Amino acid sequence: MTITFIGHGYVGLVTASVFADLGNTVWVIGHTKEKIEKLKRGIIPIYEPGLEEIVKKNVRAKRIFFTLDYRDAIPESSAVFIAVGTPPKENGEADLSTIFEVAKKLVPYLNGYTVIATKSTVPVGTSQRIKEIINQYKAQKADFDVASVPEFLREGQAIYDTQSPDRVVIGTDSKKAEDLLVELHEPIDGKYVLTNIETAEMIKYAANAFLATKISFANSIASLSELTGADGLKVLEAVGLDKRIGSSFLSPGAGFGGSCLPKDIKALLSIAKTSGYDFGLLKEVDKVNNQAMKGIVSKSKRLLEGSLENKTIAVLGLSFKPDTDDMRDAPSIVVINSLIRAGAMIKAYDPVAMENAGKILKGITFSKDCYQAVEDADLLIILTEWNEFRQLPLLEIKKLMRKLNIVDGRNIYDPKKVREMGFSYLGVGR
Repeated sequence: MTITFIGHGYVGLVTASVFADLGNTVWVIGHTKEKIEKLKRGIIPIYEPGLEEIVKKNVRAKRIFFTLDYRDAIPESSAVFIAVGTPPKENGEADLSTIFEVAKKLVPYLNGYTVIATKSTVPVGTSQRIKEIINQYKAQKADFDVASVPEFLREGQAIYDTQSPDRVVIGTDSKKAEDLLVELHEPIDGKYVLTNIETAEMIKYAANAFLATKISFANSIASLSELTGADGLKVLEAVGLDKRIGSSFLSPGAGFGGSCLPKDIKALLSIAKTSGYDFGLLKEVDKVNNQAMKGIVSKSKRLLEGSLENKTIAVLGLSFKPDTDDMRDAPSIVVINSLIRAGAMIKAYDPVAMENAGKILKGITFSKDCYQAVEDADLLIILTEWNEFRQLPLLEIKKLMRKLNIVDGRNIYDPKKVREMGFSYLGVGR
């Protein structure tokens, strides 16, 4: 099948590459000449394990093509997937301007029957608005249906999640469109959820909101455990062993970030407000997440006897999670800026995200490795649980630091062992 993806971010590029690897002819439309030219040579603009290899393989096999021109891709495609960003506006509402812009751009090149499917996370009613736009501008000979096919990709594991998803959600009001999309996804294992468009659009928001709720619940239990003398990690471990609950996303820490959870919470709150529903639970989820980031700063002040003024703080981990260079809404941004406002000097290291971090974080020193970051530091903070940080030789780190303080924002160390080495240690919920 010949298909097109409009957008070459995490969702568009990963999903397009996997479908090309399954034997389809796949076009990817972008809007930046430099990025498109690099992609034609197999140069990837984002960090995602395994993605570069799969793109290069399918470029060589002439199964995936990159272009700026809609006329190259749209006419021969049976399905066109819109996979562009929907960033939050000031009021939290999803900005759909790019979605509607590309819908208008593709219209002149529709030829025969085409399914226009939205991959982007969008509010309920967006696909129907796309349908109205296309009907307004399309040629009489063009035949189309719209659909919502939301993605459920975890950055760092996006290829696996595309190849082996828990579920494939296909929302459309057309049996013809449904059959085509089911056929396209047939080689992909996963539970199929076939529904109407509005339900599919809501599913993605509901899934992300629930994951965010689990994280904020874990952070709330961690905070209460610290106050009462309970071991929050043991509490949550026992809770997660209940098959009705599960342990995934039930780990306390420095809060969640990334391109999905914070944005989608705000968007769902906006949808609820517009619909006349007070989603109080979700407001608290957002509030607890902000408290989790502030908690790292508070723990830092505790270890440094109440003042961060002129203290040197080493921060390990900047991306919002390991195995990605994504800095969007990363907790490190809130934590580091708060530390700077309190008078601290920051030395930071991340295995892959420092280039992106440098565009956002100002007034800090980026280090070439962990050892340079901790040299003469009064405090070490762990903000991203990269594997290389788990196995740090802390006895060597001890020799480099000026004062032996650790705030473990991801609970990657054994408190007893770290304290036996002479460090003052604070985790989350411990």
